[in-house]
Amino acid sequence: MERKRFISLLGYGALGMGMAPAAYAGINSKKSDYETCKSVWGDLCGAIGTVYKTDAFEYVHPVRKTPNVLLYGDSISIGYTPAVRKSLEEKATVFRLYKNGGSSQQFIPNMDKMNATMFQPYLRKGWNFKWDLIHFNVGLHDLKYLSGKHLDKNGEQVSSIGVYKENLDKICKYLKSNYPEAKLVFATTTPVPENAKGRYSGDSIKFNTAAREVLEQYPEIEINDLYAFTLPQRKAWAQEPGNVHYNELGSTEQGKEVARIIAENL
Repeated sequence: MERKRFISLLGYGALGMGMAPAAYAGINSKKSDYETCKSVWGDLCGAIGTVYKTDAFEYVHPVRKTPNVLLYGDSISIGYTPAVRKSLEEKATVFRLYKNGGSSQQFIPNMDKMNATMFQPYLRKGWNFKWDLIHFNVGLHDLKYLSGKHLDKNGEQVSSIGVYKENLDKICKYLKSNYPEAKLVFATTTPVPENAKGRYSGDSIKFNTAAREVLEQYPEIEINDLYAFTLPQRKAWAQEPGNVHYNELGSTEQGKEVARIIAENL
């Protein structure tokens, strides 16, 4: 990042940290500059597109009078992002989080970092719009077991059911407070197959049940039951036995379903 742009970003961040785009969109009406935003987005994402071998992290610029949609999720969402964009082409501008969303504990810090990096007034000539819809999921990284940084069923689970519910409740409050005009859609966690490394089959059901208990307090949040949609085809769509990820067909079909739900709620 050029020194001049870095200093500008640092200065705006110091003045406005903690202010959501919905709150400051009316304060700063300057037009977003494509080249500035694209450059900063590239710095923010780093090499993640190469790591995942996907164009899901390619820069997307807001389009005037077109709904702005954010996809927040883990590697499953990374897989279906291109299909969502293709399905909603000319109907919505589909952005995604700049990284793998990880566990529920990481949600708010990840959102805050993207806001402080990409939006005005933090970034001069940065994004200056409000989200119309946020489609989000956390769970697959909460239910996994780790020894250090490695998947291991003999290790420690990232989040207990209780911690997951507390975090999800905080996420819902955060989204409603910071993006009051956005339609919120929560996607259930996709199935964990038998013999998955560091994860137990059936835990998706437990965590999805817990998520529904939290979301009962927020009836305005739509639920996209991606678990139920995927379950009948999990073997045909799996990259390989025991892998929680999906092949091209599976990711494409998931993306079409996510796009359908989004279109219904815009």
